[in-house]
This record gives sequence, structure tokens and C-alpha cells, in this order.
Amino acid sequence: MDDMNTSNHKTNQLSEVGAATGLPPIVLEQLPNMPSLLGRAAFKSGHYQLGDKLPALSTEINNLLISPDHLRSYNAICGFANSQILPATYLHMLAFPLSLNLLIQHDFPMRAMGQVHLRNRIAVHKVFDRTAAISMKATIGDSELTSRGVEWNIDVTATVDGEQVWSSTSTYLNRCKTGMPVKRETPILPQQGAQQWTVPADTGRRYARISADYNPIHLTDITARLFGFKQAIAHGMWSKARCLAALEEQLPEAGYSVDVAFQRPLFLPATVTFNSDTNEQGQCFSLSNNASGALHLLGQIGQL
Repeated sequence: MDDMNTSNHKTNQLSEVGAATGLPPIVLEQLPNMPSLLGRAAFKSGHYQLGDKLPALSTEINNLLISPDHLRSYNAICGFANSQILPATYLHMLAFPLSLNLLIQHDFPMRAMGQVHLRNRIAVHKVFDRTAAISMKATIGDSELTSRGVEWNIDVTATVDGEQVWSSTSTYLNRCKTGMPVKRETPILPQQGAQQWTVPADTGRRYARISADYNPIHLTDITARLFGFKQAIAHGMWSKARCLAALEEQLPEAGYSVDVAFQRPLFLPATVTFNSDTNEQGQCFSLSNNASGALHLLGQIGQL
């Protein structure tokens, strides 16, 4: 799955593709091995035809524990302080093997590689004991036709002692011709709170060591070129996490959501500008490129 988006031409017309129901979940005893998943994903072919319903596949795991050492390493690469508050993006990274495991299933009709990560919404519902066992479930969600292809969701939930504490929806694009009209939107960007960051060339490799997401597009220029990118690009969820780290002192412990739309890929290395501001929905933020002016992501924080 690719962490980039050239623009979001979404229509308001819902398609009939939807999602099927009634499939039993895949219950795992431990998180799948990411290098093995990526290897299988690289050779997974697709048999999707426009209008097909996506199967409501789901994968779940119980008794998942957070490693304090791993969390500290995650905080370091993303810029979070080592506080008692769990970063909103951490559980998404932890659950990513569950999501990828869905894509390599034969019943999932699309290719696993080449899916474009358009948007991500995370909701932090409750504060919980970080030493407690977590149950997580990833499910193929809704889909709709847009001008650029089929947009489809992976929904992830985390529960502790039977209570939902966290959830996430990631929207991906499967490129194909749909005949839908293009709807262009001009985003309103925040103008205040500018910070400049230098993003080193090895950011993708360093984040991969923590997340185990060794997608070649993030590792080196050579491997990225094999998949059509001129340079290695940063993981989209690293970019989102880095923005939230810049705002962590302003975030509540729980009861909020963070929506991000990924725009242009962040080629490495880069110098970027982070802006944040307030609007009617709450706090908004953006990340843009100093050299090209390209917008990498646009985010919104709101109350649940």
C-alpha cells in the first residue's frame, strides 16, 4: 500500500460496491510477521471488477501487550515525549499487520501493492492502562466510486476489558476507470504557528525498523524507483504522527479525533513547514514542502 495521494477527487455519489457481510473473522494468536506479509503482498494478484462488493473480511487478535521499549523507540522517531499519554497514532502502527493480513487473502479481490493511502481518521475514545491486554480487530469497510477509482476503507478498533478505547478508519484508492465526474476542491490551509523541520533521507528506513513496514518505496531511492517514484518517500503515518507530536501539549488525553488527508508524497530528504490554526471544527494543521510548495497533508482535530 502506498502512502501518497496526488489529489482527492471524491464525489458525493455513493456506489453500489459496498461491502458484503457474514464472513467469520480470522482470529490470530500473535501478530503476523511483517516481512513475510510484505513478501506475500508483492506477489498477490487482483481479480477485482468494477461494481464488485468487497468482502467484509476481518482479522482480530486478543491479549496484545504494549512493549515499553518499543513505545519509547516509536516516540523517538516520531518526536513524541515519553509521557504517560499514548500517542494517538501508536495503535494504528501496532495494528498495521492485521490490516495487511486482510489484503493478502484470496477473497480480497484487489492487488495488495499499489493501493494509495488517501485519508486516515483516528478516534481516541478512552484513557486505558497501558499495561492492560488489548483486543484489536481490522475489518474491510465501506467503499464508493470516485473519479479516480474505488475508495475503500479498513476499520480498526481496540478494546480493553470489553470497552472500546480507540478506533481508526483508513481510506485507500484502487485506481481504475469509473467514468465518474471530477470534483475539485481547494483546501483552506492554516497560516499560523509555522515550524520548519528537516526530514533526513533515512527517515523511511528508521521508521521501518520500528513499524516493520519495509515497503520498498520508503527505503531507498533505488527501491522506490522500481515502483515508479523518483526518490524514497516518507510513510504517511509517520508524517501524521510527527504533526501530532508537534501538538501533543495541546491535545486532551481522550475524547478527540484526528482526520488527515494525504496529498503529495514527501520525498526524502526534505525541509518542510508545519502550520497549525483553529477553525470552526477545532484545530487544523498542514505539512508542506519548502522547496516545491507542495502540500503533503492536511489535518483536522475535533471533539468526539
